[in-house]
Amino acid sequence: MDITRLLQLGASVIRNNSDRATTNIGTDELASALGSLFGGAGGKLDFGSLLTKMQAGGLGSVAASWLGNGANAQLSPDAVVNLLDVDKIKVFASQLGLSEQSAKTAIADALPEMVDKASPGGSLIENLFENAGGLKGLTDIAGKFF
Repeated sequence: MDITRLLQLGASVIRNNSDRATTNIGTDELASALGSLFGGAGGKLDFGSLLTKMQAGGLGSVAASWLGNGANAQLSPDAVVNLLDVDKIKVFASQLGLSEQSAKTAIADALPEMVDKASPGGSLIENLFENAGGLKGLTDIAGKFF
């Protein structure tokens, strides 16, 4: 799935979540804010680094559910703070006119679906190869999840 479609998917999830503060925000505005939040080098989404942080922070089983087949485990809004820089969360909230709590909820809702769709067959090869230190880094990360 290309980046634009992933961002649109995340925006759709946020618009349809249970937080009324996000339902009236435009899809394009949400997608742009998500792109800024998760953007890596070269305009790619950097989910590889995020998954590495999840593993290190005790959320490996949650991350594995997003990469594997079956239902995606949910991420708590409070866990978002452990994965993303607080300043990035504040910027995301400010871009969208949201409280920080609504921003964390939006991110927690969007991430499982975005990573799931970015990893067909359980692989984030494009991001992981570039962000994990090549083949050895990929091998090390894969060993931690299984």
